[in-house]
Amino acid sequence: MLATTAAAAVEYYRQIRKAQKEYQKAKGIVEDIVLSFSRELKRGADKLDLIAFKIEGNLAKAETSLKKADTLEKRMVPIENQIGTISQTVSQSSNSILLGLTDLELKIKDIEASQETLRVKIAGVEEQIQKFNVTPEINEPVIPIKRDKAMAALTDTEIAVLEMLSSEGPKTAPEIKTRVKLSREHTARLMKKLYEEGYLEREVGKIPFRYSIKKEMEKLLKKPENNQPT
Repeated sequence: MLATTAAAAVEYYRQIRKAQKEYQKAKGIVEDIVLSFSRELKRGADKLDLIAFKIEGNLAKAETSLKKADTLEKRMVPIENQIGTISQTVSQSSNSILLGLTDLELKIKDIEASQETLRVKIAGVEEQIQKFNVTPEINEPVIPIKRDKAMAALTDTEIAVLEMLSSEGPKTAPEIKTRVKLSREHTARLMKKLYEEGYLEREVGKIPFRYSIKKEMEKLLKKPENNQPT
């Protein structure tokens, strides 16, 4: 009986020791699991802190951007108002300009019509004047006139113009200007002078006028002096 009890006690003691070893082993495993889980939790918490920090930074940037947008919007309101005012002014100015151009076109047409009427009247008057100023051709002058005496009142340029018209035929003032190398105004005054002094004839049917030398003057230009009596 005593032996059986002792054997049972020894076996019980072994079981307790085995249980203690299993407990210690399980305890270590649990501690490792808890430690590992704690580390994972810490890493997760660190990541959450970093994410929270980034979110706060982005929120701060977003708030700054919103403030800038509000400021920009406030600045844009006066500019939009000014643009609207300018557009309205430009539209009104364009309408005024169009109306002014229309009136100007009508006035120009009236002026052109008046000029055309005046041109026709002037042409008629000049035609009548030419009819009165026509002189009969003289086959041979009673008293010979030397060429130098006929040209005494003329300049070299005027003589050159008369000779050009005599040899080449009628020309306009712009055509003559190119040949004599004078300004438009100077050439116009020269041709008017020769016409008014009776050296030239003028065609007034259209502008610019065409000038031609009178037959009497052409004869004097072509008449050689050595055939004149002394």
